[in-house]
Amino acid sequence: MRRGFRLVAVVLALAAAAGCNRLIESPTAPSPPPAPGPAGQSVYYTVIGASDALGVGGSVVCAPFDLDCANGTGYAQQIRRRLQQSGRTVQYRNLGIPGGVLSRAVQDLAQAIGREVLSNFIDQQAPFVPTGTTHVTIFAGGNDANTIGQAVRAGRGGADVRGFIDQQVRQWGNDYETLIQRVRERAPSAQIVVANLPNLGAAPYLAGSPAVERSIMQHIAVGLADRANALASRGVIVVDLLCEPGIYLPANFAPDGFHPSDAGYALMADRLFPALVNGSAPTPSASCPQRALLPAY
Repeated sequence: MRRGFRLVAVVLALAAAAGCNRLIESPTAPSPPPAPGPAGQSVYYTVIGASDALGVGGSVVCAPFDLDCANGTGYAQQIRRRLQQSGRTVQYRNLGIPGGVLSRAVQDLAQAIGREVLSNFIDQQAPFVPTGTTHVTIFAGGNDANTIGQAVRAGRGGADVRGFIDQQVRQWGNDYETLIQRVRERAPSAQIVVANLPNLGAAPYLAGSPAVERSIMQHIAVGLADRANALASRGVIVVDLLCEPGIYLPANFAPDGFHPSDAGYALMADRLFPALVNGSAPTPSASCPQRALLPAY
């Protein structure tokens, strides 16, 4: 997302958060359990993410904390409709904030290079997961990868760029484990589905960048995807977007070359929905071609 748009969107989101106490309960206030569905089934679906959670890049973008937005074309809104169409009773909470990153560590890195990032998933989203939540989806890493890449371009890696990246990736993975722990503290019985990060080095928004910068972004994105994959050992269901060939088709990107289009969001929903309702997904591949679409850095 372009910096100016992202900053404005975050400011609006945080302003909305401040004025929407009817939508977001305090971290200590429990949510009522979902009412039984017509077939004895009920779902409380909570979404954690950044602009993608609101469908930015699609034809119908939802406002932050809008619990209606029935025609939204993002993956979360499509999943919600599919749950409803399957005969389930659905309660829904979308905590997505545009421009958000995973953790305070990424915010601090951004600040060190002169970027403003005003929210992170651990501090601004996890505390507001309703305690009645039964299903959670999380998609993290896009804004984080861009922050790390910009830090490299600003010289933060010094003479050991690869070592700097790997240290940032390790920290990010540790923080992701913290996010999962915080979500489980709020909603111990929730089924958590995580989508890993595609290879952003091959995304259209970097098409005009020097080859070495695209290879660096590939190294960052694949590293973050592998840390998301490692969450499977902690009982998290991981959906493999990194190795999904369709993700990289031009038609699945919005005009900005970074966010998904309507078609891209539909593909994400196609992959996430079965994992969410069935409680399983194929094991992410450790050797797919999409891991190395560019020369190694």
